[in-house]
This record gives sequence, C-alpha cells and structure tokens, in this order.
Amino acid sequence: MWPARCAFVTCVFFGVVAAQEGVARAREPQAISGTPAASTTTNPLRLARQARDAGRWVEAEAAYEAALAAAEAAWTTDAERAEIAAELGLCELALGRYRDAADHLAQSLRHRDGLRRALRGRAEAGLLQAERRVVTVYLGVNPPDAEVFVDGKALGRPAPTYELFLEPGHHTVRARLDGHAEAVSAFEGQAGKDISLALKLPRAPERGARAPEAASARAARMLAPSPPPAARPAVPLTELRIGGAALATAAVAAGTVFLLRADVVDDNLAERDVVLRRQGWTSSTCWWPDAPSACAEIRRDLAERDLFATLGNVALATGAVFGIATAASFLAEGWLFDETPVRGGGVRVAPSATGTRAGLVLQGAW
Repeated sequence: MWPARCAFVTCVFFGVVAAQEGVARAREPQAISGTPAASTTTNPLRLARQARDAGRWVEAEAAYEAALAAAEAAWTTDAERAEIAAELGLCELALGRYRDAADHLAQSLRHRDGLRRALRGRAEAGLLQAERRVVTVYLGVNPPDAEVFVDGKALGRPAPTYELFLEPGHHTVRARLDGHAEAVSAFEGQAGKDISLALKLPRAPERGARAPEAASARAARMLAPSPPPAARPAVPLTELRIGGAALATAAVAAGTVFLLRADVVDDNLAERDVVLRRQGWTSSTCWWPDAPSACAEIRRDLAERDLFATLGNVALATGAVFGIATAASFLAEGWLFDETPVRGGGVRVAPSATGTRAGLVLQGAW
C-alpha cells in the first residue's frame, strides 16, 4: 500500500510544475541502505551501557558518542536522540567534563517529553550540577544568518539565538556577514554565572567611488519622463500561476515527507511485531488487564503512523488541486479574457525525458 502511495506522489509532483514553463524533477529521498535506522545505534549503545555499568567511563563516553553520531546520521526520532544525549551527558559529568556534559544534557532536555521519567530527573539534576562549573551564555544575533565564532571556532549553522556553555575565563565572540560590518564582544566569564549578549551587525557603507555614479544615475532617472503604465488584465494571472505552482510544489513535498515518515514507522512496527511474536506475544496481549508496558509505546507508534499518513494524503490532495488549477489557467485564459489566440500559439503539451528525469512541458502565450 505504501509503495503505491509513493508512486502516486511522484506522478503528481511531475505534473505540478507545468506552470513554471519548465520540467521539474521529483527528488525522492535517498533510501537508507542496510538495516533499519534503529539498528545502527543498537551495538554502540549496548557497548556504552555495558562499559558504564562496569565503571569504565572513558570507554563508555566513546561508545555513547558513536551511538549519538549514528543516531543523528540515521532517520531516528527526537526521543531516541534525546535519550542517547542524556546518557552521554551523565557519563561526561562523571568524568568531570562539565562543558560537554552541559551541552549534551541541555540538548536532551529540549525534548524532555520523550525521556523516561527517571532519566529526565537525572538529566535535570546533572545539568544543574554542570551549570555550576561553567559559564552559560545566551547570545542573540541580528541579522540571524550571520556566521558566529567563539574564540575563533565557528558555531556551525546560523541561528537567531544560541545557548552556549563555556569554560570560565576570557572569551571573544564575533559575528560576520557579507555586506555588514563585523560585530565583536569580549567578556570574562565566571563559573555558575549567566551572561546575555546581543550582537547587531550594521550594514557596511557603500564604496565612496561609486557614490557619485549612483547620485548621477538617480538624477537621470528623476529627469527622464516616466513611461505610461502598461495595461494589465483585471486578474493578475502571472502572479496567481506562480503562487499556485509554489503552493502545489510545497504541498506535494510536504505530503511526500509525511508519507515516507509514516512508512518508516510502519516498518518499525512490523519488525517489532515479528520480535514480540517470537517472545510469545499474541494479537490480544495488549488487551489483557495486566498488559506489558510496551503496549503503550506500540499504541503511540500506531497513532503517529496514522497521523503522518493522514497529513500526507491531505497534503497530496491539496497539491493536486493547486497543480490542476494552475495548469487549467493556461487553457482558460482565452475564454476568460475573450482574446484571439496568437497565430502559431495556443497551448502545447509535449513529453520530455532524459537519463535522470521525465515529465511534461506545457507551453503557451499570455
């Protein structure tokens, strides 16, 4: 059932982009090869917990880092990544690496609802303990797409706000963005103290050599007579077509993501069903008064799968409606405005195919 829906997604996606007078390629997410995403973290996570229980903290830290890297590279849930980050942070806290511990514990607590109650309590207590040994910096940057450096090290993907944990001492924060002046702030951090910073990058002035040319160009535009306004149709078809194509593309893309996520959850449920049946479970096990605790997690996964499937179908239907309406606007334009078709014009539909993509080209004059 799911592969049929994915095939329908691809067909609708090819037809939507006709209003843009080109061929768009439907990019399907690359399939994850090998075992499912969850199994990529099973082995390092098992080794990490064995080393933690044996008191081998350095070995446990390395295994937890490998498990977290595998979880971030694979298609895992926020709850799974949060659990690994929490256990890694507690391991780093035992080793006295307070800054790394604060980073990972704060990362896990951003998804605290996905953590088990006992682990959530330990993570919250551990974060409070780590924050007493580090400097907590709340940083805001404007414009938000500026690149930020702390002590010469880039923070990675730009964001409007940051929560940073630094070692006590002197630190320098810089923000850079093309077309703007650099913003710099230096401070002395104390353990257990919070610092709030705001970096605003002013727009860089234009070069002086280009100022006279810009002034003369503005004067020439002011002296030149303004052309008469071009006649426009009562209905802004071009804008409507562009908007319709954009909405259709976005809806189909969102539907694709929702259905793929539902497919992943369904595969995970099927694999779990096989494992549980080998352990003696039946279809009525979760209906017993003393049903195992795993039944609640299974119900949550079923609800998540159904929700993503419903959202995907609704998004696909919405994208199809916008795509059909946009394509139909080409055919109905002459009727709406009572215009005589241009000789040799009209609407032409031609197939187009290459080695990597296929679709239809819809051409018309308006």
